[in-house]
Amino acid sequence: MQLGMIGLGRMGSSMALRLMKGGHECVVYNADSAAVEGLMTQGAVGTATLDDFIARLAKPRAVWLMVPAAVVDEVLATLVPLLEPGDIVIDGGNSYYRDDIHRAAELKTRAIHYVDVGTSGGVAGLERGYCLMIGGEQDIVERLDPIFSVLAPGVAAASRTSDSQPSGSTAEEGYLYCGAHGAGHFVKMVHNGIEYGLMAAYAEGLNVLRNANAGKHLRQADAETAPLRDPEYYQYDFDVPQIAELWRRGSVIGSWLLDLTARALLHDPGLEKYAGEVSDSGESRWTIAAAIDESVPIPVLSAALYERFGSRGHAGFSNRLVSAMRHEFGGHLEKPPGGRNT
Repeated sequence: MQLGMIGLGRMGSSMALRLMKGGHECVVYNADSAAVEGLMTQGAVGTATLDDFIARLAKPRAVWLMVPAAVVDEVLATLVPLLEPGDIVIDGGNSYYRDDIHRAAELKTRAIHYVDVGTSGGVAGLERGYCLMIGGEQDIVERLDPIFSVLAPGVAAASRTSDSQPSGSTAEEGYLYCGAHGAGHFVKMVHNGIEYGLMAAYAEGLNVLRNANAGKHLRQADAETAPLRDPEYYQYDFDVPQIAELWRRGSVIGSWLLDLTARALLHDPGLEKYAGEVSDSGESRWTIAAAIDESVPIPVLSAALYERFGSRGHAGFSNRLVSAMRHEFGGHLEKPPGGRNT
């Protein structure tokens, strides 16, 4: 099957390569010509303009956008006038599911189909495959099945949960039609909210282990800081990278995310090359908004997002204000910054 791919970043290029390895033809376009040229050496049909890109696609066309959510509408504004009735636009980025609903309705007026695909797999997806969460018109999604089946990891990626899987379900293959327009990105939105919580849990737990020798580094007693009352209980010098490695094997909390954590700690135990300023791409915010609308409590996922805000310095004013209030009501003086806890 032929597919047009717009956006050849970390994931777009790898997805095109995986598709070509699976026997599909890829016509590619990217603002950076170097990315196009690189894929041409691997067998892709490279194009320098959107007009050329469209001209090289057989009708009805299938165009996959793998661009940041913030520029999808900008790309569509240029792309859609070049398309024709019956063509398909696939958004494989991390768009807000409500935007999908609006885009699908707008494209429908032109008889152009829209499919939203939440895509998970990261930079390892070329070899591991991509987990695909799909929304749109079911018959159009089924038409694209050859594309999804090649991009997905396949049954061998995980042990079977049961021999009685629902008939016709592709979930075991690593891709799933989730429902009408927006459904794919809704599922991916919640997926990423969970991802934030898992990352925070690993990070916080391993940090407790890293500081389990607090009894060996006693602070000078003063009226401003609660002392460590039982330092004899905090005398452990844990090898945190090796504990992460240990937990990968047979542990209830084992996961691919833990595999990646163990690898990062092995190569950089102190994580010296990281500043600790953690971005968020929006999905967790949207998950929280949906949970509020649904009256569903998600304290863990919410806390994980707020922790990311704090990592970027956005808690600075509130922390200073708390310090100011302590000084105002009790004359408490700030201690100088420092200490080994991280």
